[in-house]
Amino acid sequence: MDNRSKEKRSKNMSHIKSKGTKPEETVCKYLFSQGFRYRKNVKDLPGHPDIVLPKYKVAVFVNGCYWHGHEGCKYFVLPKSNVDFWLNKIEYNKRRDKANHEKLEQLGWNVLTVWECEIRHGDKEKALSNLVDQIRSV
Repeated sequence: MDNRSKEKRSKNMSHIKSKGTKPEETVCKYLFSQGFRYRKNVKDLPGHPDIVLPKYKVAVFVNGCYWHGHEGCKYFVLPKSNVDFWLNKIEYNKRRDKANHEKLEQLGWNVLTVWECEIRHGDKEKALSNLVDQIRSV
């Protein structure tokens, strides 16, 4: 059971950012320090990728583990209240993400995903280094 009122929970959820998050900013700063130039939140591409590297034709999504249903991640835990709603929402997000990745690939883009847990709770340097290696290998 949720220990907050419906109104308080709604207010809290409405303040969660969808762009310019700390993990996204961390990835951007690292890419810039490695000499990459990019565009952020490109609206004319399917799924509005968080980071686009036009020179490499790479689209990067920096996904929150909760909102995008990161399978096997200890930080992806369904809330105890309104379980059906959240399960349906997260499943919808996963289907939408998959469809957007497929559309981008059909347009000739290489799609990479960085998970929030890799940046916030994992070996950040390794995750960022792997991302750079993937971009350069395209």
